[in-house]
Amino acid sequence: MGAVLHTVAASTLRTLGAMLVVIGLVVVVAVSQFRLTVFGAFALYFVVWWTLLFVMLPIRNQAETDPARVVPGQDLGAPASPRLREKALWTTLLSGVVFLVAIPVFELTGL
Repeated sequence: MGAVLHTVAASTLRTLGAMLVVIGLVVVVAVSQFRLTVFGAFALYFVVWWTLLFVMLPIRNQAETDPARVVPGQDLGAPASPRLREKALWTTLLSGVVFLVAIPVFELTGL
């Protein structure tokens, strides 16, 4: 799974395309199975995605240790390689699972 995600995350367009496919599938399931409106499904998914993004951002970050690569004014704790596209994909996948589990738990039908 990690190799596939790394391959998809190699390009911004591929990453966005994969994210749109996953989001589309999650919204279709939410609308058809749980009777949410399309807008309500997108809105709730966005809230879940945004919240989980802040959980995912610090995972596997390592500060830059090469003094030659640190520029003046850079925070010494800034990640050397933040891997934002991979984290966006992981956030999208995890958000889909959390979102689809949360809908029946909180009975959000008709939103």
